[in-house]
Amino acid sequence: MTQTALVVGASGIVGSAITQLLLDNHWQVAALSRQPSTIPGVIPVAADLQNPASLNQALADLKPTHIFITTWSRQATEAENIRVNAAMVRNVLDAVRPAGSVEHVALVTGLKHYLGPFESYGKGTLPQTPFREEQGRLDIENFYYAQEDEVFAAAAKDGFTWSVHRPHTVTGVAVGNAMNMATTLAVYATICKATSRPFVFPGSRVQWDSLTDMTDARQLAKQQLWAATTPAAANQAFNITNGDVFRWSWMWGQIAEYFGLQPAAFPQAHSPLETQMADDQAVWTKIVAEHGLKESDISRLISPWHSDADLGRPIEVVTDMSKSRAMGFSAFQASDQAFFDVFEKLRAERLIP
Repeated sequence: MTQTALVVGASGIVGSAITQLLLDNHWQVAALSRQPSTIPGVIPVAADLQNPASLNQALADLKPTHIFITTWSRQATEAENIRVNAAMVRNVLDAVRPAGSVEHVALVTGLKHYLGPFESYGKGTLPQTPFREEQGRLDIENFYYAQEDEVFAAAAKDGFTWSVHRPHTVTGVAVGNAMNMATTLAVYATICKATSRPFVFPGSRVQWDSLTDMTDARQLAKQQLWAATTPAAANQAFNITNGDVFRWSWMWGQIAEYFGLQPAAFPQAHSPLETQMADDQAVWTKIVAEHGLKESDISRLISPWHSDADLGRPIEVVTDMSKSRAMGFSAFQASDQAFFDVFEKLRAERLIP
């Protein structure tokens, strides 16, 4: 029987990675996003996740066996994050219910499950690192919890299995993505090189010195596919990182070397990217014109607020992956190479020089 996947948020970093992996494994793939997919072999589905009528119409003729939910919408408050993002998950699962075809739903969340939502990120009483899946929810409202609860409720009603995937900072390529550290750092390094500006680490001393980890979107896609096709992994939540650890005091030098820069010493004063890059549109416009690049709107490439949040944390953040390893998931990705692969793809797509 043909396995048919519906990828929700298919144009994002995570969605595009799982879409490609499913295609590589000969799945039939329907890609749902606001802008229809142009990937050969993909069924394009254009719909507004916040509009049930739009979803019902767009998904009426689909009979997906597997659903991969890889998107979210940032709102001004956590209360609104909860309302909007829970509704988007609920709307999708309601829209596919009449088909009665769904066997498994994979939901991508992240380490805010352990660290708290944006309004209280990394504050208060937090679980001990490395974070483990059996650690309970924080005693605070969190849109990730609301998304999970929508999946759990639909699974109980419709009889499908589920998996939840909790990556750390995700690396990959997607223009217009809300959280995109690798591309943000690539644009920052490009600007530093073009203007002879020091390549200054924008984060905290703790992040500079402590061990940490990251998640390549391709690594996350592999775990999603593994969980969706491994019976023992059904109805489980999994952390997902590349499988290595590093310190930013080392990684900053690797990124600098790639771009032909000298890494600046750790700064005496905190230097967030939102401040460093606040007026860089004019510089970027000039770089785009000089090198014939494709995207002149710097805001569609960078997300300084997100990179600052991750790199500015005053606590160590490292993740345990023993659970999925013990169950047979063995994929690995070196984190420095993950960055380099993003940079190479950005160059190949003429997004950086």
